[in-house]
Amino acid sequence: MDAAQPSRSSPAAKPVRPHDRALPLRVGTRGSPLALIQARSFLGVLRYFCPVLRSLDVFEEHAIRTTGDAVQDRRLAEIGGKGLFAKEIHEALADGRVDFAVHSLKDLETELPPGIVLACTLRREDARDVLVLAPDTGPADPSDPYAVLPAGAVIGTSSVRRQAQLLHARPDLRIVTMRGNVQTRLEKLRRGDCDASLLALAGLRRLGLEDIPSVVLDADAMVPSAGQGIIGVTVRADDVELRELLGAIEDPEAKAVATAERALLAALDGSCRTPIGGHARLLPDGALHLIGLVARPDGSFLLKRSLHGAASDAARIGTTLGAGLRADSPADIFT
Repeated sequence: MDAAQPSRSSPAAKPVRPHDRALPLRVGTRGSPLALIQARSFLGVLRYFCPVLRSLDVFEEHAIRTTGDAVQDRRLAEIGGKGLFAKEIHEALADGRVDFAVHSLKDLETELPPGIVLACTLRREDARDVLVLAPDTGPADPSDPYAVLPAGAVIGTSSVRRQAQLLHARPDLRIVTMRGNVQTRLEKLRRGDCDASLLALAGLRRLGLEDIPSVVLDADAMVPSAGQGIIGVTVRADDVELRELLGAIEDPEAKAVATAERALLAALDGSCRTPIGGHARLLPDGALHLIGLVARPDGSFLLKRSLHGAASDAARIGTTLGAGLRADSPADIFT
């Protein structure tokens, strides 16, 4: 199901009366192809639940260049962390230059700037990572997804989370920093900069690129980033009208899993140099199952645990699992 097609469990939103506030409503987003697709997907959900918006030109896109987009030659950990994909967008939101902002939830810092709140999370796309293979790489063995990689293969990624889990499974691999949007990374792979890379399946699907040579990695084996595959929307805390509207279109399952995963992050309180993974899902009986992971960047230490309970208790589950992982990990991992 595409992100613009709400789940059946999503409640109907309250109708918007455009004359009640200044128009157009301005949406802030990064300017990458994926970010723009996600912003338009969100607006599609909004129009779906608010029929009055379908025939009106009430939205205005504002593509904002962030520090994370501008600096491409270093890992995010070296320039201030993943919050740099949202810093300038939230400044525009706080200043009133945009009315709401659309993000990949995994790019949002755990503690948002004062006066900014996460008002809505949309239905999650597949959260798993994929091992994207160079064009001349042979077919993968489903029983061992890394067997397709020759000894000493060069893997391009800027994610310490992905790097740590790869090196824990295959210490012989060589990691090189690869940043840029999805299309840029795929082009680097095609021209032979590395033998393989790791990308989020959600992004590939939203871009219509899921048919490229790749191996989908099970979330238990390659624990995704907290929030991966979820679109999150932030607004000013004092904008009650938009907060009510966005809260009404929120996907209940996405809210539960995002709450658990972000609580896990908050409890771990690791730096942007700390490999941390978190993935929650709802079981058939409605319970919430959360996997958490902490590791060293070189893969020499990796601790992975899980916890489950009632979905209504998502925050406590995340906090409890995060506290346990932190207590049983070497202290220097979090510095």
